[in-house]
Amino acid sequence: MYRPEEPEVNLEQVLDRIRNFFGKFRIGGGGGGGGAGYLIVVALFLVALAVWLGSGFFTVQPGEQAAVRRLGRFDSLQVPGLHWWWPAPIGARDVVKVDDIRQLEVGVRGGIPQPGESLMITGDPDEEGRPGEAPNIVDVQLLVQYDIKDLQQFLYRAVDPDGQTIKDATETALRQVIGSRPIDDPLTDKKEDTQAETKILLQTLLDEYATGINVREVKLLNVFAPEQVKDAFDDVVRAKEDKARIINLADAYKEDVLPKARGEAARLTESAEAYKQERIAIAEGQSQRFRSILAEYELAPEVTRQRLFLEAMEEILPGIRKYIVSSETGGGLIELLPLTDSGQMPESLGMNP
Repeated sequence: MYRPEEPEVNLEQVLDRIRNFFGKFRIGGGGGGGGAGYLIVVALFLVALAVWLGSGFFTVQPGEQAAVRRLGRFDSLQVPGLHWWWPAPIGARDVVKVDDIRQLEVGVRGGIPQPGESLMITGDPDEEGRPGEAPNIVDVQLLVQYDIKDLQQFLYRAVDPDGQTIKDATETALRQVIGSRPIDDPLTDKKEDTQAETKILLQTLLDEYATGINVREVKLLNVFAPEQVKDAFDDVVRAKEDKARIINLADAYKEDVLPKARGEAARLTESAEAYKQERIAIAEGQSQRFRSILAEYELAPEVTRQRLFLEAMEEILPGIRKYIVSSETGGGLIELLPLTDSGQMPESLGMNP
């Protein structure tokens, strides 16, 4: 959109006032009067020239750009700030808000559907990407957001760039994308892909037309199946949504179980490694002890044998039940045979543990 400019100086009105003012004087009359009139004319001309030149100052606000022309031909672009350019009729300027987000609706106007724009043909593409033999009809409503990236092209290269040109280009891009995809794509989980492809194609068309427009976002507002099969397509949509939901639940369960399983596996691995190192250390210690005993045995076999026997008895005897058989009861080993189930000696034998 254009920002309203400051009122420019009306040169015709200024010149008329000057002529009317000078008509009161008789230039070229008697002596001194003629010289004074000449000076007045020069002074007024200089004032008019200063006013005309001063009208060339203009301001460009943040987010705006100014395209300046000289004698009707584009000269340059001016960035935000205070500038001067030739006033009319030599120069002209167009100040435009280039950072404003503008939008275009296709298939809908203020929430009211536009069937002539929204109804499109689609179908399963064949191997070469062309629509299949049984196309379907789909009702598509689209929103396009854009700004200006090249003010010179926007103002002077394309005809009505943010009007009929971008509208025709948007319809062309959308119909081409919808027509090359199955009807399920814009209805279900391929909306993002449809939007992205439409945006790329639309930007390509606008660049070819030299509109100077930058497409910021393309968004599908509503996509409806034909009324005759709407219920069936709604069932398909719900089924695919349920499928996606179940997949998400499964992924969440996987992400919950796998870390626990990995942690348990790491714990078991570390425990096994610790047990391994423990057994290796014990085995190495026993091996070293055996080597030490062997070296002593080779030096003194009898003494070493006796010491080993005594050490073994010290370990074994404290852990077993012992019986002392008195010689008064006979002292024969046969008397130890009738033991009870608990391993206790019958009291009748008169033996003390």
